[in-house]
Amino acid sequence: MNKLRNIFATTFMMLLMHGTAQAAEYEVKMLNNGAEGSMVFEPGYLKVAPGDTVKFVPTSAGHDSVSVTIPKGAKGWQGKTGQAVSVTLDKEGVYIYKCSPHTIMAMVGVIQVGKASNLDEAKSAAKELSATFALNKDRLNQYMAQVK
Repeated sequence: MNKLRNIFATTFMMLLMHGTAQAAEYEVKMLNNGAEGSMVFEPGYLKVAPGDTVKFVPTSAGHDSVSVTIPKGAKGWQGKTGQAVSVTLDKEGVYIYKCSPHTIMAMVGVIQVGKASNLDEAKSAAKELSATFALNKDRLNQYMAQVK
């Protein structure tokens, strides 16, 4: 009887683990030149699920990743220049981030985590941030247009 109970318990646990969603990890490259021009995050727009991790990887020493706008209750980040930083995104909403040394060149990105619960706030922040760009003035608007 104990052997049967153990087999049942093991089978039940395996079924539970099989049905459990695994968090994913994504990579965003910090580039001097990419498909969308100079000083870009690639991809510039990313949609992920709550609990997923995004790793920002510099391809040269002069880049960082810093959160600008995040959903209420979310944790922001501030990577160090020239170093990779990993961020686990637990709260649904729109996250806008930048490369501090290259913000004026519109080195920015957008991550949508699940539903865009803070879309109005993110649009307002994107408008303010875009006003500071000397180059690529429409880049952030193009990323925000992908948020659904």
